[in-house]
Amino acid sequence: MRNHPFFPFESDDAFVAEHHSFDSSQSTLLEESVFFDHSFGKQTEMPKPKMHLASFFSERSALALFLFFCFVFLGIVIRVLSLQIIHGSAYRVLAEGNRQRTVPIPSERGLIYDRYGVQLTKNIPNFSLALTPQDLPKNEEERNQVVLRLAEITGKKPETIRDTLNEYGNYSYESIILEEDLEYETALSIQIAAGDLPGLFIHRGSKRLYLFDQENAALSHVVGYEGKLSPEELEERYKDGYLPSDSTGKTGLEYTYESVMRGTYGDRHVEVNALGRERATLSERAPTPGDHLILAIDATMQKKMEEIIKARLAEFQKTRAAAVVMDPNTGEVMALVSIPSFDNNDFSGGILQEQYESYIGNPDKPLFPRAISGMYPSGSIIKPAIASAALEEGIITPQTSFLSTGGIQVGPWFFPDWLAGGHGRTDVRRSLANSVNTFYYYIGGGYGDFEGLGIDVMTAYLRQFGLSAPLGIDLPGEASGFLPSKEWKEQTKHERWYIGDTYNISIGQGDLLVTPLQVAAMTSVIANGGTLVKPHVVTHVVDGHTKEQKTIPNLPIRKEVVHSSHLDVVRLGMRDCVVYGSCRRLSLLSLDIAGKTGTAQWSSLKENHAWVTSFAPFENPEIVVSILIEEGEEGSKTAMPIAYDFYAWWSAYRQETKPCALSSCG
Repeated sequence: MRNHPFFPFESDDAFVAEHHSFDSSQSTLLEESVFFDHSFGKQTEMPKPKMHLASFFSERSALALFLFFCFVFLGIVIRVLSLQIIHGSAYRVLAEGNRQRTVPIPSERGLIYDRYGVQLTKNIPNFSLALTPQDLPKNEEERNQVVLRLAEITGKKPETIRDTLNEYGNYSYESIILEEDLEYETALSIQIAAGDLPGLFIHRGSKRLYLFDQENAALSHVVGYEGKLSPEELEERYKDGYLPSDSTGKTGLEYTYESVMRGTYGDRHVEVNALGRERATLSERAPTPGDHLILAIDATMQKKMEEIIKARLAEFQKTRAAAVVMDPNTGEVMALVSIPSFDNNDFSGGILQEQYESYIGNPDKPLFPRAISGMYPSGSIIKPAIASAALEEGIITPQTSFLSTGGIQVGPWFFPDWLAGGHGRTDVRRSLANSVNTFYYYIGGGYGDFEGLGIDVMTAYLRQFGLSAPLGIDLPGEASGFLPSKEWKEQTKHERWYIGDTYNISIGQGDLLVTPLQVAAMTSVIANGGTLVKPHVVTHVVDGHTKEQKTIPNLPIRKEVVHSSHLDVVRLGMRDCVVYGSCRRLSLLSLDIAGKTGTAQWSSLKENHAWVTSFAPFENPEIVVSILIEEGEEGSKTAMPIAYDFYAWWSAYRQETKPCALSSCG
């Protein structure tokens, strides 16, 4: 290469040793990096290319890595879209639920007043220990520690608290009451002791206070009481806005008019901390108060009737009774007494188990509203309705009479009068005055050649008088009474109907059952000339906000039950009962009264029930008074003295000037 045209200079071994000392594998690369620079006439060496990391990957590996990063990025984008757009509102609600709450504001429950504006109920502050389950720890061990701490603070068993939480497990976002009706000092001490427990707080609400005392305790059956919702009631009413912490009317008017007196809840939108404690109020909507009730009940009359009955029961050594005082023209119930009674303040805010068991275990059943729910054989007080039916059907006239010789004989069976030897010749008026059984055997079942009404016609008329069906009073638990039939006896007792069964029904014995309220309604038909009125306790509903007053109409159930001319005859017979018959004790009063006594057999081992039903004044009647003494022996012996005492008081009371009720004063 010494004389080669591309190498004008001589090459020697030193040059080669210095510049050509390289690995043979790199010869091509180095050779390719040398060229002849014609401008300078010498060789020039180009710089070596730099080495990069990418040089170690093939094109396929680079593409795979690129696609991997693309898929990761796409997944992140999709997840963000899901969280922010698709499910964003749901997660926002959950997040806000941890920070913000809607707290219900209970409405003020409507009050109850008697017909002259006497206040019977009041709402007072009430404190309860409440818990919001959603604020409890999700960790089972931490949750159990909270339960144990609650048990320590409240004195309850941990199992009881767990049972409550499980019982209301479907309402974890609502406040659940753990303990009701706390004293203020107790509530405050619990609040301090449990300040670090999540979800626990003192719930401030109100409870019902009933303003009548034990001397007027029979009003408890009328007014009723409210109590905490049971799980079954909550499940049914949750959709209507009821909450686990709510109370509701359980009995009486509190139950019937629950939707009217409850009002409409408001709410507060609040911000809470991690323990569920309120930090700030964000917005608020005020509640609407419930409506008030004005009753037909006269609290003074109710109290007087109760006092009289209790005094006479003590005298006769009896313990159970019922009384109804009603306006026969309108159906307004002015007094409704069931004895014994109870204190409904025991139930407001939660009743102690021992107290409840004392009520339940009492053989006289003080919780039982016997005036509307008790069913008893009527005895002879049914006779005015039977006489009216016979006159209406034309099988007798006011002059028709039968000879009473002490009873009637049918084959081997004898059906007696209550007076041995009988009452002699008896027409319809005399039959009512002296309660002559023989007369009603004739007109009810017939005897000899005389054809009576028969059981089907007789019971059809008794239904027209309001028996064997609820009258629709605005109180829960009204009983229907009972009228037997041939079909009923065959199906139930597997016996055919005998003439003796018809005789028994005609004098109010046998399987016939009535309530004291039904007896008062039946008597009202006779007193007012033929209209069966619907009994009712509430006369007005007053708007709790505007004070606008709505009148509850007086609705007749049935008109012209019997022609008034026939009822006039019966009315005279009931007046004769006072003038010279079994009701004659009432003739000692200056007031003109008409009445009928009754003695109802119901057990061969226990005393008969005693009845009296009456109305006054005889002309233009204003009230009907019906009284039952359970096991009172005879109506004229125990029930009649009560009626006498009441009318003696009422004859003076009715002359007093009464105040008007609430907005009706104008």
